[in-house]
Amino acid sequence: MRSTVEALEGNRVKVSVDIEAEEFEEKLDEAFRQLARQVRLPGFRPGKAPRRVLEARLGPQAARGEALNEAVPEYYARAVADHDVDVIAAPEIDITSGMEQGPVSFDAVVEIRPSITIAGYDRLTVEVPSPEPTQEEITKEVDQLRKQFGELAPVSRPAIDGDRVTMDIYGTYNGEAVEGLTVDDYAYEVGQGAVVPEIDEQLRGSKAGDILEFNAQHPDPDEDGLLRFRILVKEVQETLLPDFDDEFAQEASEFDTAEELRADITETIAAVKRSQTSMVLDSQVEEQLAELVTDDIPEALVEAEVQHRIRSLQGSLARMGVEIDDYLQAGGRSPEELVDSLQEPALRGAKADLALRAIAAAESIEATDEDVDEELAVLADQVGQTVAELKSTVFGNDEQRLKGVRLDAQMRKTRQWVLERVEITDTDGNPVERSSLNPDNESDLPPSSTESQTA
Repeated sequence: MRSTVEALEGNRVKVSVDIEAEEFEEKLDEAFRQLARQVRLPGFRPGKAPRRVLEARLGPQAARGEALNEAVPEYYARAVADHDVDVIAAPEIDITSGMEQGPVSFDAVVEIRPSITIAGYDRLTVEVPSPEPTQEEITKEVDQLRKQFGELAPVSRPAIDGDRVTMDIYGTYNGEAVEGLTVDDYAYEVGQGAVVPEIDEQLRGSKAGDILEFNAQHPDPDEDGLLRFRILVKEVQETLLPDFDDEFAQEASEFDTAEELRADITETIAAVKRSQTSMVLDSQVEEQLAELVTDDIPEALVEAEVQHRIRSLQGSLARMGVEIDDYLQAGGRSPEELVDSLQEPALRGAKADLALRAIAAAESIEATDEDVDEELAVLADQVGQTVAELKSTVFGNDEQRLKGVRLDAQMRKTRQWVLERVEITDTDGNPVERSSLNPDNESDLPPSSTESQTA
């Protein structure tokens, strides 16, 4: 097989392939063997009729069309791999000779990934929420824990947020009682915002024995008119919180001292905030990289990114035991609406991916064998295999798939190169060290459609 590649306009190339008649004979032989399994000839068992008999009975062209259908995509794939053509769409194939006999030649016109250049990628500045816990956040978590072990005590003062009110509630709509809004001895925490906000507004400042009558907007936007409430406040209780001391720490946790428990609560909050801040950072960096790309993006790249995001969503849902159809139905969305909602983020992701490729080329960032092994180790861990088993069972001798792993490693390395140079500040303008966001498990930009295709 011989092949050449010719650049065309509009991010397209023409791949021309020539196959000698002798080489194509192998494909013809295989096609006739397949044909022999499908036809019955007197004197021969199924699949045993020789080619010369089939040709004599059915004609020499009987299997050529099938051979071409099977072989041309294979030859095309080999040519694309040989010339390292980065295709992004299905080819338009035109068989120029060999339809009837002799050598086979064909041309394949295909769209390729555009190569771009960008500037400013080494001077990105992003603003993120501070990853450090505030004293207010720590105190709130401590009080939440104390509240779990608190005791209720009646009070004669007016109700405030956090108090437990026992009440008889009678709710009507258009003069008829509403199921779920007509309950005796209903215990409700003031300020929790359940049902309608007017309930909390009325309960604040109320005392035992008060009768509250008021109207409220219906929570269902499709319903016109107002809800009518009549509430009898029967009791107001406050929650008495235990002291946050060593005795409490021993009762409420595995720690011996209040200081140890507070330190653990602080670190838990910090870990969550680091993760959240790191996600914001990654999202903002992706957005800024995308903004650096001013070239038009091929629709094929955006569509590939949309499909990648749908597959990722399906995978996430499957791990939770949820089908995507059920997920869409629960959200009141159609598959078409899901695709539409993904267009904008897919375009941003496709642009960011092109930007990363441009940065890798400009900065000569390459994936070493060690980088590839690290990428394989991640994949192996995901499927519960060793790297050696993964190479044997999944990749085998498939060099193209291994090239895909190397590309993934290169893109991950490039993203890290970018992240290490981003200037990060919190909302108050204070500098934030990248390493402080997630020191045990460094975050990364979300993978694009070029990634996660090798597993």
